[in-house]
Amino acid sequence: MRKATTPSTEPVLLAGGNPQIAKADGDDPVQAYISAIPGWKRDVGRRLDKVICDTVPTVHKAIRWNSAMYGIKGQGWFVSFHVFTKYVKVTFFKGTSLQPVPHGGGAKEARWIDIHEGDLNETQLVQLIQWVQQAAAIPGWGKS
Repeated sequence: MRKATTPSTEPVLLAGGNPQIAKADGDDPVQAYISAIPGWKRDVGRRLDKVICDTVPTVHKAIRWNSAMYGIKGQGWFVSFHVFTKYVKVTFFKGTSLQPVPHGGGAKEARWIDIHEGDLNETQLVQLIQWVQQAAAIPGWGKS
C-alpha cells in the first residue's frame, strides 16, 4: 500500500534563493519569509527586521512582491528587503531624501544598498538605523 503524501508547506525558493510568500500583512508572513531565506542571508534578514522594529516600534509589516515591506499605516512603505543570489537588497523608497543618500543603485526617488556576506558590521548598522529613522519620518511610497 502506498503512503499518502501531503503537499509541502515550505515556501518555494525563487531565483537567487528568494522565498515565494503570498501577499499578506503582519509579522507572521514576514517571519515566514525570513525563516525560508537560505544560509547567511537569513541572519541578515533577522538583523534587518530587528533593526527596523527596534527603531520604529509602530512599523507595519507585509509581504509584497516576495519582499519584506515596512511602512507606517497611512504614510506608505519606507523600506523593504529582497534576497538575491549573492546579496540582500535593502531599498529605501524615498532614498534621495536621506542624508547621506544611500550609496547603492537607484531609480527615481528610491535608493538601495546591497548587503553581501560579512558586510553588516556595527558601523553599517549605525548608518542603517539612521536611514530607517529618517525614512520612517517622511511620507513613504504607496499604501501601507
